[in-house]
Amino acid sequence: MKTAQEFRAGQVANINGSPWVIQKAEFNKSGRNAAVVKMKLKNLLTGAGTETVYRADDKLEPIILDRKEVTYSYFADPLYVFMDGEFNQYEIEKADLEGVMAFIEDGMTDVCEAVFYGEKVISVELPTTIVRQIAYTEPAVRGDTSGKVMKTARLNNGAELQVSAFCEIGDFIEIDTRTSEYKSRVKA
Repeated sequence: MKTAQEFRAGQVANINGSPWVIQKAEFNKSGRNAAVVKMKLKNLLTGAGTETVYRADDKLEPIILDRKEVTYSYFADPLYVFMDGEFNQYEIEKADLEGVMAFIEDGMTDVCEAVFYGEKVISVELPTTIVRQIAYTEPAVRGDTSGKVMKTARLNNGAELQVSAFCEIGDFIEIDTRTSEYKSRVKA
């Protein structure tokens, strides 16, 4: 058991028999009152979110989640199928892939990490950087070189993001999956 003040964002706790991921934990100690921790939580099984306040010395049970390397295999409406190195298949609903959907495309070879609670996959995490090809972007405007000039580009899977003005159709770009931002152009 750990005290509420020892938990950080991204950790998982067993609260009332359900796994809750801590999205935000804010410690607060005011004058004569007891120290408290304000937490923003998300239930890993239902997806429901809540905010609650715990006394800093309240005990919560930490949960260690299993992780396994997987790669995207195919889309079987409405499920996305991932496969591990032993050819076991894991079906994941679109709702469980909320932060990852913009970067999933057919034929991708990126090694992802599936997060398990018990036998159920609750989320998939991409590597911190991935490489994708630009399917469409407007040509660069000549003479516009003041500062950091960006333009919109569409990837092969339809996702859009801002890229540097010198990027063209067919270029491969490196993307930071934590922020969904363009990092650099990559040689193919």
